[in-house]
Amino acid sequence: MLDYDQEATRYDATRGGEPRARAAADAILPLVPPTARALLDLACGTGIVTRRLARPGLRPFGVDLAEGMLRAAGPRLDGAVARADTRQLPFADGTFDAVTSIWLLHLLDDAAPVVAEAARVLRPGGVYLTTVDKGAAHLMGSDICALVEPYARRRPADAAELITAYADGHGLRPCGRATFVGHGQGRTPARLARDVREGRIHADGGEDLARRLEALPGQEVPRPEPTYTVLAFSR
Repeated sequence: MLDYDQEATRYDATRGGEPRARAAADAILPLVPPTARALLDLACGTGIVTRRLARPGLRPFGVDLAEGMLRAAGPRLDGAVARADTRQLPFADGTFDAVTSIWLLHLLDDAAPVVAEAARVLRPGGVYLTTVDKGAAHLMGSDICALVEPYARRRPADAAELITAYADGHGLRPCGRATFVGHGQGRTPARLARDVREGRIHADGGEDLARRLEALPGQEVPRPEPTYTVLAFSR
């Protein structure tokens, strides 16, 4: 399991930095109701995306379990952060007008408790927005994709149909969809092999996959950028 306290120091630099954060926020904000005043970002990380979810009248608040991430996010969000488990949030029912979870659900064994908590803390008319199918977003038809696909989880925790079913079970209905390009996320064989070995990428038979990746040509040549999907659900 990746140590996100340690990862915080290099998280932004290795994950597309400001261009990717801008693309994510630009996709998410139009799905947030114009009347929204309070937004909760689950697993906010360094806050690089969260701070871009602010607009006149709308203030984001970030939660994360990793202290290292919160140390980075705090200054970006003017201290509007807290340490919290996204499966058991320290907020009353109906506290927020919008809840976001960006690049979170794919990391979990079971996303159902997170969706349940997001629904619980939403006010009537509020919106839950989340990325889905993150692994599939990277399957762009490259030589890397051909190697990775057989090792991928058959039904990842962030599969769109699963998340939609969980949302429906808590009275949340689909209300929008957006996509954005993951700038700086085009994988190289060398980097992906390191990520697999260090636990940043979850794959069955990881060591075998890493060896196969290291045998590909163009070890440091980025393959196509992924296109991520955001789904919105309203209460």
